Amino acid sequence: MARYSRSAGKDVKRAMHKRKKGTLKSGKGGKGGKVKSRKQAIAIGLSEARKKGKKVPKKSSSKRKSSSRKRKSASKRKSSRKSKK
Repeated sequence: MARYSRSAGKDVKRAMHKRKKGTLKSGKGGKGGKVKSRKQAIAIGLSEARKKGKKVPKKSSSKRKSSSRKRKSASKRKSSRKSKK
């Protein structure tokens, strides 16, 4: 079973063409600067496909993992403070 729909692939392809032309902009409403990186262009294409409701996997959980690590380390600090008193 395919992870990405054909139309999602077309959205990424469109973003890559825009990047090559130099017309792809980052940020909400394209108010940011020009996109120069290939990876960023792919990410923009995928996020546009997600917004349209096309078949695209969820964002990678790397950000979620780091936030949960922060919470765990904060709770460890609190527990160590209690034990010192």
